[in-house]
Amino acid sequence: MNITSRQNALLTQLEYQFKDTSLFLQALTHRSADAKNNERLEYLGDAILSFVIAEALFDSFPQVREGKLSRLRSSLVKGVTLAEIGRELALGEVLILGPGELKSGGFRRESILADTVEAILGAVYLDSDVAQVKALIMRLYKERLESIDVDEVIKDPKTRLQELLQSRQQALPIYGVKELKQGSDKPPLFEASCQVSLLDKVVVAQGASHRKAEQKSAERALILLAEKL
Repeated sequence: MNITSRQNALLTQLEYQFKDTSLFLQALTHRSADAKNNERLEYLGDAILSFVIAEALFDSFPQVREGKLSRLRSSLVKGVTLAEIGRELALGEVLILGPGELKSGGFRRESILADTVEAILGAVYLDSDVAQVKALIMRLYKERLESIDVDEVIKDPKTRLQELLQSRQQALPIYGVKELKQGSDKPPLFEASCQVSLLDKVVVAQGASHRKAEQKSAERALILLAEKL
């Protein structure tokens, strides 16, 4: 199977070129599409990610105790965070899914996006070495690691919104993100929409990245819900 132009664009984003492209394609293949899928690679990538993030936190915050380090690590490697990274990489456009998953919108499913991110990490490790996959993880997590405030580890707006809705037995929010066209001399700008069943309108916010735009839209949704509930 040849690599498509969109899959090649993903490699450019990852700043990594596979020596064995079959590993890359396997990492993108869901079990619904082929018996040779990304489940084993996901298992490997999950373990590598946890170790690299644990080491990064250990080195960056020497005064922080084990309990808080564990909570920080959990927040960074959880499925919601991995799915965010998957959307930032536009993985939904390059996944290899079976007909059933394609029809049911599997390319948007958070669990599939999260598993694919881990599978890609596992594939990079097998294709190269620990140093290469560690460098990739640090690139993917650079913004998140730099934004950590160890003095006050607060749940992010998306997590708080999700927990609020779950506590009221409501459907989870639906997010959509698009890049706004700006002049070539201007930094990128993204617009995120957040649809919540308890609100009559879709909440929209802008940010300098997919993640920031989604977080801002979730924050605005929380404000509106606080006024309504």
